[in-house]
Amino acid sequence: MIAWAVAVAVTFTWLGMVLAISFVEAPLKFRAPGVTVPIGLGIGRLVFRALNAVELMFALVLLSCLASRTPPVAAGVAAGLAVAALAAQLLLLRPVLARRTHAVLAGQDPPRSPAHLGYVALEFGKLVALLIGGVLLLTS
Repeated sequence: MIAWAVAVAVTFTWLGMVLAISFVEAPLKFRAPGVTVPIGLGIGRLVFRALNAVELMFALVLLSCLASRTPPVAAGVAAGLAVAALAAQLLLLRPVLARRTHAVLAGQDPPRSPAHLGYVALEFGKLVALLIGGVLLLTS
């Protein structure tokens, strides 16, 4: 079924984007010569805004594909966890992180935010959920 193939493709594409941006690009940009914290945060804000927009689209496509045919329970749970992690990041953590980024870009020196660790933890959980969900969808 086409919707099932699309669900698998979207899941693995989403997984690849999270892995590439969150776990490769984001940490490496701060190690590049001449990249200051404000510059890195400015770049990160743009990159993550774009990533999150694409992730929202992927989440909607994935959920609509899975609604067309009942997935195995474990695959549905994994997809649900990935979408829930994204929702928590966008609704709970991004606003806190955005305020801190705005303060740094305005020249202030706010304390480090525990929200960043929460965002990273959810990103890791989303990565695992997408991997498991993708494998389960692919093999069902």
